[in-house]
Amino acid sequence: MKWIYGKQDIKTLERGQENCYLLTNGLGGFSSLTMIGSATRNDHALLMGCTQAPNHRYNLIHRLREVLETKKEKKVLSSQEFDGGTAEEGYRYLSSFTFEDTPVWRYEAGGVQVRKEIGMPHMENTVAVVYEIENETLEAVTLQVTPFLQFVRKGEDLKEEQNFQWDGNSVISNGIGLFFETNGEILQKEETETCYYSYDVCDGRRPAGRTKAVLQISLRVPARKTGRLEIIASTCAGRKDAEGILSDTKQYRQELEEWAGFTAPMAKVLAKSAGQFVSRRESTDGKTILAGYPFFEDWGRDTMIALPGVCISTGQYETTKEILRTFAVHEKGGLMPNLFPEGKNEPRYNTVDAALLFINCVYLYYQAAGDLDFVKEVWPVMERIVANYQAGTRHGIRMDEDGLILAGEGLDQVTWMDVRVGDLLPTPRHGKPVEVNAYSYNALRIMEMFASELGMEYTGYGVLSDKVRTSFRQQFWNEEKGCLKDLISGTKADTQIRCNQIWAVSMPFGMMDEEQERQVVRTVYEKLYTPYGLRTLEEADEEFHPFYGGEMIKRDLAYHQGTVWVFPLGAYYLAYLKVHGYSEEARQHVRKQLEVMESAMREGCIRQLPEIYDGGNPTSSKGCFAQAWSVGGISECTRRSNKNLHRKENEDGTVITGDVTEELWKKHSGCVQ
Repeated sequence: MKWIYGKQDIKTLERGQENCYLLTNGLGGFSSLTMIGSATRNDHALLMGCTQAPNHRYNLIHRLREVLETKKEKKVLSSQEFDGGTAEEGYRYLSSFTFEDTPVWRYEAGGVQVRKEIGMPHMENTVAVVYEIENETLEAVTLQVTPFLQFVRKGEDLKEEQNFQWDGNSVISNGIGLFFETNGEILQKEETETCYYSYDVCDGRRPAGRTKAVLQISLRVPARKTGRLEIIASTCAGRKDAEGILSDTKQYRQELEEWAGFTAPMAKVLAKSAGQFVSRRESTDGKTILAGYPFFEDWGRDTMIALPGVCISTGQYETTKEILRTFAVHEKGGLMPNLFPEGKNEPRYNTVDAALLFINCVYLYYQAAGDLDFVKEVWPVMERIVANYQAGTRHGIRMDEDGLILAGEGLDQVTWMDVRVGDLLPTPRHGKPVEVNAYSYNALRIMEMFASELGMEYTGYGVLSDKVRTSFRQQFWNEEKGCLKDLISGTKADTQIRCNQIWAVSMPFGMMDEEQERQVVRTVYEKLYTPYGLRTLEEADEEFHPFYGGEMIKRDLAYHQGTVWVFPLGAYYLAYLKVHGYSEEARQHVRKQLEVMESAMREGCIRQLPEIYDGGNPTSSKGCFAQAWSVGGISECTRRSNKNLHRKENEDGTVITGDVTEELWKKHSGCVQ
């Protein structure tokens, strides 16, 4: 599916900067600029290299200035806002921008057509830019391309005293070398400019950033002739084949689509989008999932939420195992790292949900691949997780006498609603969070099933899960509101209507009866649903924030207080399918509802799904413009809405769902038709 934007989509500079493209290299590096080629954030870059995967990122080439010159005039094809109020307005010559596997621009400038295409190969800090010039005029034209450089850590600004060394084919600065290969003429050129970042200004971030040019590349095209200018920039010397780089970029993305095996057009797009988050992690010598571009790194919780849709649903089974093994090696005290070790730093384990979701990911992988050997391999890790949650581990995480999980103490924020502003916790969730206890019950049932599959004798997981289910029903059900409490803490937060309850329905093993599950789905739809995501708090709540933006403290206070998040929407649709028995009518309904996500993927980061939207009127993407668990959540429910699944009800009234064989369900769940 190709996204096409014409002049009507680029009427003004502001309109042209609404959307951007994203290419990633599997190392944490990326290429991302707006569809008119400008940098509207300090994190935008033609080449964001990564010297140590995936987090040591350097903004190497920030943007390109492109000028078409004749004897009589110069026409600037590039676009960029500058500090002080001036701007390049090359978007006026831009006839179209398209993006399928590579971004492509077409400019029409007085009888000269310029086509530009960018490629970024997998596992390299390399970018290729290819210009095809068709000169239909009666005089020669020269295309001049000036790379503006930074060579600073992502998010930092170029210092005035920073030195750049140019030796004819490479630039060295801050200890990093960048090699240029081109068929054009290279001239030494020194110039400094200060870009204005309109999208950072919206969020109270740094409004401007310095860049420096040290070279200019040009190609002369005679009258009535065509020309082709190739530019390769790489941290490795010797990369010469620009066409090969474009081809490699397309081939890898097409392989992602083939691995997934999806047939629906949007599902194919999601498979490619999902693959952009998978990265190598040098410190663990394994693969990981980056939480979001351009801001985030790889976090344990985000990985475990995103993994089912990013890797399992898309058929990347070996990648799935590699990621799970990476986490398994770093399990400590029953917890999974939320941040991995970097240099001499130790991993951080400030998450209650990642370890429980690790067990769920193993289960979903087993459903898809039937790989019992891998289950056997990580079984000891899963045993330690459950044992430590029972006995108690860091951050106040422990099982209470009633079988429910307590979490959080002091200023720790260990659920996904984890914002902390100094000594202020905007969304304190110390106590028994609803989704954490849904994950815990799910983990116990999975352990019971795996123990049977592995031929083990009685383990006690089934007895304990029965206790958890009884306590959950007694304490979490809010009969008055027809939904689940968000928390058991003895505070007003307990009865706030939040999206966290949806996971108590969407997880494979449910604790409530069918009517209770239906009521939860209805209440979530009535109070929290939007077409692009679920609100984190109902609008009627006095703490609801309708707008996300401004300086950091304002953003943090709104982050989980009504702001719309995309990723819970995937859980909502899974829950909807579940309570409607995975009927064909229900699957058609979900597919129809998901159609609007195509419009979401046209806005912001093209072919991606963002982190969040405003809680009041969710129209423009905010936060990370590409978020792994957003793509993963929608990818998973897209797959399930196109596949026949089972809904079973146990003799005790609880519900279990899945897409494994009938024989396996009968063997392990005690289900009845």
